[in-house]
Amino acid sequence: MPEKHETLILESEGFDTKPFTPLSPDFLTNPYPFYHHLRSKDPIQWVSSIKEKGWFVTGYKEASTVLKDSRFKTRIPLPQNSKAYEQLTSVQKNMMLFKNPPDHNRLRSLVSKAFTPRVIGDLRPYIEETVNQLLDNVQDTGRMDIISDLAFPLPGTIIAGILGVPIDDRQQFKEWSTILIRTIDLTRTEKVLHSGSDVALKLTDYFRNLIKQRMQHPQNDLISTLIKEEEQGSKLNEDELLATCILLLIAGHETTVNLIGNGVLSLLKHPEQLKKLKEDPSLIHSAVEELLRYESPTQMTARFAAEDIEIGGKFIRKGHQVYILLGAANRDPEHFSNPDQLDITRTPNQHLAFGAGAHFCLGASLARLEAQIAINALLQRIPNLQLEADILEWRRLVGFRALKSLPVSYI
Repeated sequence: MPEKHETLILESEGFDTKPFTPLSPDFLTNPYPFYHHLRSKDPIQWVSSIKEKGWFVTGYKEASTVLKDSRFKTRIPLPQNSKAYEQLTSVQKNMMLFKNPPDHNRLRSLVSKAFTPRVIGDLRPYIEETVNQLLDNVQDTGRMDIISDLAFPLPGTIIAGILGVPIDDRQQFKEWSTILIRTIDLTRTEKVLHSGSDVALKLTDYFRNLIKQRMQHPQNDLISTLIKEEEQGSKLNEDELLATCILLLIAGHETTVNLIGNGVLSLLKHPEQLKKLKEDPSLIHSAVEELLRYESPTQMTARFAAEDIEIGGKFIRKGHQVYILLGAANRDPEHFSNPDQLDITRTPNQHLAFGAGAHFCLGASLARLEAQIAINALLQRIPNLQLEADILEWRRLVGFRALKSLPVSYI
């Protein structure tokens, strides 16, 4: 049987919008025509035909405003009485992602010390070595899957090194991350939530054991640092530490995997841009920013109104859910000229791929650096990449733009 959301029709009140079937091949392959149509009617629209009804924000100006306005809060995406998913609820409510000030500020201050420009810069040799090892494995084979051979193992290896978890457990982390990311997606089902709760329990047990080991024998890793780190006399309690480890593990995988996969695909589909980058690798910084804008790894994030708020001529009542469609905002013609055109020299390029405001992605600098190194090395070492599939399969997600695989060949 198809999943419940597969037949969901999204229509906004008062507007003639195109049907939106989140798990349909058409939408998964290319959501941008729907975004453009929705935005052309109104950049902020009330949608009541989805289970968790709320406002869809598709305009750049409006999305940026919501993300930066402290009156819009974040919260766990599960029902408040969700005892059926108790372990998942317990983990999510302690995640920085779903915290608001002052708890969010405290948690972020403690964790951000591991993501300063100096710390990230010091990781460059490790990232370069990892990328080259991964390319060594496939360079002489004539074929590779960008996702499984490069985009996934790279951030998996790096975040494992940062946290201090065994790299041998990388495949298990991938499976767990794939399940947990679906629990915060608009397409989540009860089956997904039950599976997510089981995974949350396994991850909690895994990190609890690892934390005990680090308390007895500290090492030069983030877990050991967080155990002893204090910020203004405050430390992470055990639940917060467990949730933070799980969040970093998931986020460390998801964003960079999608950025590299989507980025390489976009370049392959635009050979003139691919040629330009191969001939001038110094363009990689602006290229990655454009790839982030053009095919944003995270397509949607959510907030709720903590009070009655008027924005963009709309009256958003206290408690209303607000869905910020980052992928739509990053294609808004009111902010970006020729938004559907890939231009790796685009400047300025103030996209919202990593969000904005207090919840701006903590790992943005790391994701950027990993993508810059990986894509440039790939194009320089294997310059004659050819896409090996006419039809690509996208993961069944609305909030994330994620390929299942990206097969390529080369001589």
